[in-house]
Amino acid sequence: QVQLVESGGGLVQAGGSLRLSCAASGRTFNDYVMAWFRQAPGKERDFLADIWSGGSTNYANFAKGRFTISKDNAKNTVYLQMNSLKPEDTAVYYCAARFAKATKWEFWGQGTQVTVSS
Repeated sequence: QVQLVESGGGLVQAGGSLRLSCAASGRTFNDYVMAWFRQAPGKERDFLADIWSGGSTNYANFAKGRFTISKDNAKNTVYLQMNSLKPEDTAVYYCAARFAKATKWEFWGQGTQVTVSS
């Protein structure tokens, strides 16, 4: 079992940047694939990016170029750097984790609100 706690959300003007953090506790951090999702009001939760134990990453098409996922194994923390933010990036951002062979994202954080003003 792993517990995930996100932080770093807030209100930012369009064009600004934010870095979200997700601190993991419980089992060995590097056992998991870590990911970020987001959910805008009235919409489904969308995959944004993931990062594997070896450091390889995958991004949703909309996230390429403006969002960067990274992790610090020593701190058991995964990050999401968000640049050139747009009002349509307004959403609750969630951290998730799963074992590499799992087919579903098993563990979720509580989410952190990001609001981008125009």
